[in-house]
Amino acid sequence: MSGPQCCENPPSLNPNSGAGHVEQLGGLSCYIAGSPQYKLAILMVSDIYGYEAPNLRNPYWKLADKVAAAGFYVAAPDFFYGDPYVPDKIDRPLPVWLKDHGVDKGFENTKPVIEALRSKGVSAIGAAGFCWGAKVVVELAKSDYIQAAVLLHPSFVSVDDIKGVKVPIAVLGAEFDQRSPPELMKQFEEILTSKPGVDGFVKIFPGVSHGWTVRYNLEDAGAVKCAEEAHQDMLGWFFKYVK
Repeated sequence: MSGPQCCENPPSLNPNSGAGHVEQLGGLSCYIAGSPQYKLAILMVSDIYGYEAPNLRNPYWKLADKVAAAGFYVAAPDFFYGDPYVPDKIDRPLPVWLKDHGVDKGFENTKPVIEALRSKGVSAIGAAGFCWGAKVVVELAKSDYIQAAVLLHPSFVSVDDIKGVKVPIAVLGAEFDQRSPPELMKQFEEILTSKPGVDGFVKIFPGVSHGWTVRYNLEDAGAVKCAEEAHQDMLGWFFKYVK
């Protein structure tokens, strides 16, 4: 079950939208960024706060736009059908919310989205998963649905999941993370290091907590720097393997 860190520091919604637009893709509302002429795509799978959490959509800081600016066609689907986790809803705590929005359902919902991307002429797909979304992405990484994966402060991801990965995968973790503590991250690294034929990369960011890549204070220079470093690591992985 997801721990309290998943619920810490919820995003403050920003009325500014991103540079892209929302359209239906594979039966889901998706935030789309990047030229439709791009043949390389990135699927972004959000944390429990959903695809409209501000750091996925702000025109300057939000990550989907940043990835699109690097030359990728980006799809950030609403896997929660307009029903993201809201901490203020005391009658619907996280365990109850997760019954309606399990990662297994999220994984199944990625398939028509990926099919729709392929129908647009996309030739290679990478996937980035944040917290809840990391479990969805690691399931994709066990198959040929995607060509590369990045997990950022993952939740629910197990040693057995990492053992089953078949595509290049990077795992970016935090020093302070109850869901994926450094001890677990080191186990992931050991497995990937000994796994033949699959490139892996594991990095633990010092001084940060779960969620730091998308839920950070834009006025905190140190927090911004750590988030941007993780974003660059993610992009570097996709530049190398999504081609």
